Amino acid sequence: MAAKRILIVDDDADIREATQICLEITGEWEVLMAEDGVEGLAIAQLEKPDAILLDMMLPGMDGLTILKKLREQVETQTIPIVILTATAQPNERKNFDQLKVAAVITKPYDPMTISDQIMSVLLTSR
Repeated sequence: MAAKRILIVDDDADIREATQICLEITGEWEVLMAEDGVEGLAIAQLEKPDAILLDMMLPGMDGLTILKKLREQVETQTIPIVILTATAQPNERKNFDQLKVAAVITKPYDPMTISDQIMSVLLTSR
């Protein structure tokens, strides 16, 4: 079975690296990475990954803005998006539902189980 491709959009290099290692080892993912929203949008359009892990608190363009832009573009509107956030307020969750977010994972999360969480989301979002 071919590895699935996932894009991690997070400004924290340590989180990107730890998550990348765990996804590659435990889930056999091919991992693409972006440190900000502009880079994340460009990679998503070009590479069309199987899923996107999107941090909500990013410099410049916040995660909600990126999420809306991903949903507006034909090339990226059907990619399952998993939100990474330290907090998820009720009004944010409403926005996530309206923008068809596949799942919300709160930080800190267990990098050793994140691959299973993402695969579960992808299987149920088909």
